[in-house]
Amino acid sequence: MPEPLSEHTTLRLGGPAARWVRATTEAELVDAISAADAAGEPVLVLGGGSNLVVADAGFPGTVVEVATRGVETDDTGDASCGGAMVTVAAGETWDDLVELAVARDWSGIEALSGIPGSVGATPIQNVGAYGQEVAQTIASVRVWDRRLRGVRTFANADCGFAYRTSRFKADPSRHVVLTVTFQLRQGSLGQPVAYAELARTLGVEVGGRAPLADVRAAVLELRRGKGMVLDAADHDTWSAGSFFTNPVVPASAVPDGAPTWPQPDGTVKTSAAWLIEHAGYGKGYAAGPTALSGKHTLALTNRGGATTEDLLALAREVRDGVEAKFGIRLVNEPVLVGCEL
Repeated sequence: MPEPLSEHTTLRLGGPAARWVRATTEAELVDAISAADAAGEPVLVLGGGSNLVVADAGFPGTVVEVATRGVETDDTGDASCGGAMVTVAAGETWDDLVELAVARDWSGIEALSGIPGSVGATPIQNVGAYGQEVAQTIASVRVWDRRLRGVRTFANADCGFAYRTSRFKADPSRHVVLTVTFQLRQGSLGQPVAYAELARTLGVEVGGRAPLADVRAAVLELRRGKGMVLDAADHDTWSAGSFFTNPVVPASAVPDGAPTWPQPDGTVKTSAAWLIEHAGYGKGYAAGPTALSGKHTLALTNRGGATTEDLLALAREVRDGVEAKFGIRLVNEPVLVGCEL
């Protein structure tokens, strides 16, 4: 029987795959991708399924589930040498890595606690939250290049990291992440807190520091309050996380009262959540079996029994409503597979 993708995505949506391969070693992963490419079959590389919206019709090719494991460390113990170099297999669970880092006094990813998905997905999206993003700590990304049919390693400067994107996202059918190497500082304190909400929760000033364990606990508390920590019993977590990215626009385009974060090129980033709420779509706004989360307007959720098309219909309504109200078109953050917004 075909494997349904709904059982492998955090939205619990998506039809069946024509073929399914679970790769537990790097060799199996490369072999599965290469065999499908040689046969001319479409390939979907699946990590934790937390950033995917898959069509109701499913995927008409081979789904390769990345289930590789392994964490190799080089603790120099010398701050002048950069602390700990940690190389992680793509299939490792991201939050397990953050938990390990906090336990080992490796700082730099503590504010990324509670984010679902796999390690291999993080450089693709340049995952970020609460003032940190993985681009700040990634030393290199090792990939299988499907075009050149070989293994390549990209240093951080060559990864094309920007807000929620990278060279890997810009060319999604070319590179399959095999391992990611992080350069993490050593010490019991987290990196300077860059996000005001997190600073308030920790009782420090923006730019202040707090123990790693305290930062992780505070971030998990904040994420749970927004329905952003997976819980099978809580439909507010049946989502792909933030569905829309915060738009970056000319300063003149920002509505009065909207939050702004100046960018180096003179543009400003503003809040997608603020735009959604002020366009009339509040927390819990429902459309059939889908709804905005009751805890966080950026999360579009499956309330049970929804289809992918139900979710996309809600996404289009919100996107078009914001554009009609403010002239700003929101862009989806999750990857759409076999469907369009």
